Amino acid sequence: MLFEAYARKMMSVCLRYVANHHDAEDILQEAFIKVFAHIHQFKFEGSFEGWLRRIVVNTALKALQKKKLHFAEVNETNVPVASNDAGAPSNLQAEQLMKMLNNLPDGYRIVFNLYVIEGYDHEEIAQMLNIQTSTSRSQLVKARKMLQQQITMMEKIAV
Repeated sequence: MLFEAYARKMMSVCLRYVANHHDAEDILQEAFIKVFAHIHQFKFEGSFEGWLRRIVVNTALKALQKKKLHFAEVNETNVPVASNDAGAPSNLQAEQLMKMLNNLPDGYRIVFNLYVIEGYDHEEIAQMLNIQTSTSRSQLVKARKMLQQQITMMEKIAV
């Protein structure tokens, strides 16, 4: 019953980190095994869904670390400051955005998900991914730039 209630929503979280559906299913299954093994540790201080989401995200990140993803290191003085506005038009469909996100290089996609969607700051992301905060910032800027380019191309095609 617990799996049925949350599996679909958590599968969409998994698919934001890995584009391969089978890999996402593996992550989801592993995350729920962890949830069932550690359900006694849930403290009812926050929402259950938030606790579950954190486990799913951490499981996805561990799976990605096993694949030894590489992030481009950058000099912190050359990192542009990211704006809070991704510039996405409001009529962009969620499915279209997911496809665009899946087209991003792994490092860009992961940092974008953690920062924009999950709400982590660059220091937390750097710690989670074992990268520099400047790398997190630059990956986010590059992800937003690539997404904006994809949106611009899509708008030109639609005209």
